[in-house]
Amino acid sequence: MKPVPKILLERHGELIQSEGVTVVSHIQRQVGDWVVQTLMIKDCDVPFKYKRPQRFKSLLDHKVNLIYYPSKEVIGGFEIEIMQVVRVRRY
Repeated sequence: MKPVPKILLERHGELIQSEGVTVVSHIQRQVGDWVVQTLMIKDCDVPFKYKRPQRFKSLLDHKVNLIYYPSKEVIGGFEIEIMQVVRVRRY
């Protein structure tokens, strides 16, 4: 049986995997019933966002494996590039 990341990457060609990247900022904020989590990665200017039903331990200064795809978000009339996270795991 193949590992889950390989299956995801094969089924969805637009997904990107990054391994062992360092988190330099991890913000968690409540939006309705969800907690929106935003990660900033070392040497990357684009935020990585995902939603979870509850708060997690901070990933600040940890290395993580990410599976994500590029997306855009409109904030204040400006279109901003973000990375929509599908899976995040500690490295």
